Amino acid sequence: MAQFFDCRDPVGRVEGIEAATHRIAYGELVVLPTDTVYGIGADAFDPVAVGALLAAKGRGRDMPVPVLIGSWNTLDGLVTSVDARTRRLVEAFWPGGLTLVVKHAPSLSWDLGDTDGTVAVRMPLHPVAIELLERTGPMAVSSANKSGHPAAQTAAEARDQLGESVGVYLEDGPVPGGIASSIVDVTGPVPRVLRVGAIGVDDLRAVVPDLVDGTVTGTPAGA
Repeated sequence: MAQFFDCRDPVGRVEGIEAATHRIAYGELVVLPTDTVYGIGADAFDPVAVGALLAAKGRGRDMPVPVLIGSWNTLDGLVTSVDARTRRLVEAFWPGGLTLVVKHAPSLSWDLGDTDGTVAVRMPLHPVAIELLERTGPMAVSSANKSGHPAAQTAAEARDQLGESVGVYLEDGPVPGGIASSIVDVTGPVPRVLRVGAIGVDDLRAVVPDLVDGTVTGTPAGA
């Protein structure tokens, strides 16, 4: 049976984080707040759990699941190397509403969908999310809604859509942002914007001047 915890209450937060950590370790799904929208998450290194996440959303492998991390340093363990442009973007916008598409290290034993050797990574600016991620390690996290439905702004809204497919719901009230993250692909010779969201192109270019806006040029935004 799904458990629901109100993290606005200190006791509820402690109990909720503990329960969510336990469920993740046993391959179950958790709904958690982030700074953009509520997310449904699983252990990124558990392919069965990631498959259950895709099934809960009604989503196929052709739409790979992004990964949330709890610290800058975690990124170094997921990729072969972090170049200077990527490092500047991380330092400027993490934690926050920027997702980076990177080439993941070939040695990683995960299956997030049809990624073609890449993964979308973000460090969220939300204390509950960070606390959970520090305990679980990288989590595969997608918006907490059925595919094609509005993204949940509260855990209660997520529960209405996802029901018993999720083991633990962590409620922390309406998300402060409510806007999806911006996505920048850093796998090529220059960073390329795939989606404009919480962070504007001008703000990104202030950090990386040669960044290309793929949403304007017609470059496919496939991540």
